[in-house]
This record gives sequence, structure tokens and C-alpha cells, in this order.
Amino acid sequence: MQPISVLIIFGVSWVLVFLPVLSIGVKEQYRSDEDIVPGTEQGAPVDPMLKKKALWATIGATIITVIASILIIWLVP
Repeated sequence: MQPISVLIIFGVSWVLVFLPVLSIGVKEQYRSDEDIVPGTEQGAPVDPMLKKKALWATIGATIITVIASILIIWLVP
């Protein structure tokens, strides 16, 4: 497999893993005990934990990329 193919598979799988992970563990401002920040939407998250979610998306995308690469190498002559 060419390196560009691996990067494309990784990029697409990263986005596909990151989007569902974004909604996990979100606590809105109106549901928290803290005050709502003036000028923001009440449904905005208090702590979105983006670094943690990006790490999980990277781990998931790496696993998907490895599996896809192995399948492509075995199935494509």
C-alpha cells in the first residue's frame, strides 16, 4: 500500500470516529451547577474535553487503518 492511501484511510476514519465521540460525556451549561456564561448558548458544553476525544479518535482511527491495510494487502493481488 502506498503511504498516501494510508493517510487517506486514516483521515477519513479519524473523522468518522471523532464525530460520534464528540457527543459522549457532554454536560450542558443549563444542566450544570455553574452559572451560564454571558453571551453563550445555554446548551453549550461546560467542558467539551476535546483533547481527550481527539486522542480516542486517533486511537480508533489507527485501529481501523491497520485493519483496513491488512485487508487490502490480503485481498488485492
